[in-house]
Amino acid sequence: MQTRHTIVHFLLPLLFLSIWSFPGPALGGEYTYININSPFVRKIPLAIPEFRELTRQGGEADHGAQAGKLMADALDFTGYIQVMDPKAFLASPAETGIAGPDIAFKAWTSIGAELLITGGVVLQQESLRLKLRLFDTFKEKLLVGKVYTGHKSDVRKMVHRFCGEVSRVLTGQPGIFTSKIAFVSTVDTNKEIFVCDFDGYGATQETRLKSITLSPSWSSSGEWLAYTSYVKGNPDLYIKNVKQNQGYTVSFKGLNITPDWFPGQFSLAAGLSFEGDQEIYLLTGKGKIIKRLTRSWGIDISPEFSPDGKRMAFVSKRSGTPQIYIKTLGTGRVKRLTFEGGYNTSPAWSPDGEKIAYVAVKDGQINIHVTKTDGSSRVQLTRNAGDNEDPSWSPDGSLLVFSSTREGDSRIYVMTAAGGEQRRLLTLDGSQTDPEWSLEAINGD
Repeated sequence: MQTRHTIVHFLLPLLFLSIWSFPGPALGGEYTYININSPFVRKIPLAIPEFRELTRQGGEADHGAQAGKLMADALDFTGYIQVMDPKAFLASPAETGIAGPDIAFKAWTSIGAELLITGGVVLQQESLRLKLRLFDTFKEKLLVGKVYTGHKSDVRKMVHRFCGEVSRVLTGQPGIFTSKIAFVSTVDTNKEIFVCDFDGYGATQETRLKSITLSPSWSSSGEWLAYTSYVKGNPDLYIKNVKQNQGYTVSFKGLNITPDWFPGQFSLAAGLSFEGDQEIYLLTGKGKIIKRLTRSWGIDISPEFSPDGKRMAFVSKRSGTPQIYIKTLGTGRVKRLTFEGGYNTSPAWSPDGEKIAYVAVKDGQINIHVTKTDGSSRVQLTRNAGDNEDPSWSPDGSLLVFSSTREGDSRIYVMTAAGGEQRRLLTLDGSQTDPEWSLEAINGD
């Protein structure tokens, strides 16, 4: 048994943003408005009026309009915020002022706005400063206030940083706004790994192997991306540091497929067949085998660790058909999770550790289901809309990304955790599959 390693180094540009908090009663920890894990989550109405030009020296209005639209799009994307139509607004903080004493809160509560975001813009040559505040209109309180300073081209990053603060106040979690999604897209006759922002923006080609490349998997830190490629003729594992562009190639005899990173560690599991039968092994990040994790006569693939690293879901044919099992790593106990239907694959563990999304084939239809980890409360999320596969949870557990053929070629879609608001994520040539949502920010975003 031999392992081959290939290392490549590149340089990446650095981004610097200065961030300040407003003094005052920004007591977001006292507020819990939204339970994003509820299947009956109520959208909270939020108003984002025009941003104020703070020096009126030119260009600030355009940058303010851009920032406001970016914020509205990002918060609307979450599925738990209703961004209100500006045509309903009765007041203009851009004219009267953006701080608490300047806000006519009754003008906002009278139209049903429970939350209000005000913004101020300072543009000095190439430097942009955004002063952003989130208010509870009914309690007439400042929930969070931040000042962001950076290059004027960094407006998207500044806005998304603030959206993370909004999410933290409303849900207790920083949300999805600095996360990335890796996926597979066809390029000519090949399949390559691409990466985009949480909302599909800025899709870039990550690999250029001119081969079949599959199954991207993010490390929990967001620094490493593992995948399988046939570029050398054999399905080998490739591990890439997306911040430093440092990579390793890990090849054992036979199949090296379906990698999944162990939470919080530089180690990962993968399905290997060098001993003949397809089993799951735990490897170091450089490809050295630590230990074998499964033993059965049937094929074992698609490992998926629980967020706390104590359990592992996987797919096995040990019962005759592909089914999902859960192994408790401390005791070695294995329990079958799925029983309905003869084909259940692609387990994806929710960030809270309580649910598993998976793909089930029933009556010739391929759909995404969610179940609790004890097998109870199974819910079908997609139906009567092509083949739906490859589920992956957003880092806050509020959304699922998946692939679907509902429009013909396979595309990437998102939906709420309860299956609502299913919409296409992005438009690219060819077909797209295998989406994988990162848990952390990438490239310092």
